[in-house]
Amino acid sequence: MKFHVCITKFKPPKFSNVLFAAVFFGIFAFQIYSQKLAVITPETSPISEKVSAELSDNLNALDADLVKSAFQSTTSENIFNPTTAEAKIIGAAIGCDYFVLLKVETGRRNSFDKGEYFESFAVIYLVNSKSGQLVFWKIYSFEDKTISLAESKLLTQIKSISSELKISSISYNADKPNMAEFSEDDKSLRSPLPYKRLKPAYTTLANLYSIAATIDIEVDLNEKGEVTRTEIIRWAGFGLDEAVIETVKKMNWRPALKDGKPVPIRVLLRYNFKKIEKAE
Repeated sequence: MKFHVCITKFKPPKFSNVLFAAVFFGIFAFQIYSQKLAVITPETSPISEKVSAELSDNLNALDADLVKSAFQSTTSENIFNPTTAEAKIIGAAIGCDYFVLLKVETGRRNSFDKGEYFESFAVIYLVNSKSGQLVFWKIYSFEDKTISLAESKLLTQIKSISSELKISSISYNADKPNMAEFSEDDKSLRSPLPYKRLKPAYTTLANLYSIAATIDIEVDLNEKGEVTRTEIIRWAGFGLDEAVIETVKKMNWRPALKDGKPVPIRVLLRYNFKKIEKAE
């Protein structure tokens, strides 16, 4: 860890109610379709290109060639594990409100229960370009006895996936409150310190897909050392972000001191995850 059935009699709806419903759903639909959305597929393969093309069509996404060109002008150490700052740069380069990071693979699996089979899966990350925050994450996995059957199952679910993304794109992002941040150069400041260091769980899902990732989280502490706000600023999905937030909220801290007096402070914590290797 590092600082930095009730039955009622039917009544015809009043015209005003019908009008209200029409306006409400009209606004809802406008919010969805007025957003500029891009689909990014960093790792290309025949199946990923098919999924990307169908997803783009269903979402009325920006032109794929323009998105690809803009995306290639950006850099990120791990595109599926970016900081919010890196994600904002990607969104700005493309000129979109949201972007979808898409990872699609098909591989051979083997288990005692099922024997040999094939899994085709798509990992979907929906990112808010303005904040860089991960709005929605999900893995869609389909299995069958052949590659083509597994991939066919995945492709038939694109419309359903698109619907989830459209709904998730309507989100509220609260403004970050102003607060002093910990600095090692400030000699008048005594850093906060957790009374007990807790380790977030490496999730079963992350282990299954051999995910190696770093999670950075900003933590706001009040004058009593209580956690008042958390924000993931390097995300990865696979339940790791939630594991970190849950763990941090359980921690108790010795408050920070400024010139000997307790003060609220913001600190940066970092957690590294990698696949659990089995002992031989």
